Amino acid sequence: MRIFVTGATGFIGSAVVSELIEAGHQVVGLARSDKAAESLTAVGATVHRGALDDLDSLHKGAAASDGVIHLGFKTDFADFAGAVATDLHAVETFGAALEGSNKPFVFTTGTLVVAWSNPVPILGTEETAVDSNVPRGAAENAAIALADRGIRSSVVRLAPTVHGPGDHGFISMLIDIARKKGFSAYVGDGSNRWPAVHRLDAARLYRLAAESAPAGSRLHAVGEEGIPFRDIAGAIGRSLNLPVASISREEAEAHFGFLGPFTYTDNPMSNTLTRERLGWQPVHPALIPDIEQGHYFNN
Repeated sequence: MRIFVTGATGFIGSAVVSELIEAGHQVVGLARSDKAAESLTAVGATVHRGALDDLDSLHKGAAASDGVIHLGFKTDFADFAGAVATDLHAVETFGAALEGSNKPFVFTTGTLVVAWSNPVPILGTEETAVDSNVPRGAAENAAIALADRGIRSSVVRLAPTVHGPGDHGFISMLIDIARKKGFSAYVGDGSNRWPAVHRLDAARLYRLAAESAPAGSRLHAVGEEGIPFRDIAGAIGRSLNLPVASISREEAEAHFGFLGPFTYTDNPMSNTLTRERLGWQPVHPALIPDIEQGHYFNN
């Protein structure tokens, strides 16, 4: 297939592009800058110039392709509501471009939409619906609804920790905070759980979704159902040779900054249906062994 990919040069997107090309697909990557265009060309992808808020460009890219994988998201935490709105507009644009084609459209949200939609913690499954009023909930539901318009749409919910060499996400942020504060912290008893997935396992899931995900399906890019946060803090503390200590929920925001609410969120997620539907099997290192490999601490 000729697959249009947004977010194609990001940490996850670049792995998805490589996975697709290695499987024999042609990739057309959205590029906003010359640097992004050069990196796409270097790995054998075709460049489509545009941006996430350039809806005409998104429409043209989708209409000229056999399917779309939408990974791009404007990580502007100063205007998160604006980024969420841009994402919803992108879904609507892709829907207009692909309607009636039965082409695949793979959308991206996160497992945290399940936690935000359920004040009482639950084990989230692929059948767990989300509230359209929570961040990115409306876009996820809009993507699922495209199945009723002749599009083979699916949603990949990414674990909050997509790990591996080159990761600059939550784990790197927690390491930086531990270095600055002089200890690795968890909140309360640290029993709240974070799901995790290796970047390369996630990339394979995106390829499988584009190839064969059922219309209207939710998929969980979750290699591990839930790792107690205190275990993550412990692995970081051991690697930095720093003490590991509990802090209160009231102290979390001052200690972790904007990450504060995430550090005590309980977000266990099942991947049973994802494995059954697509034959997906995570094979790369789990989070704690990946942290212990040391690549997070080289910089």
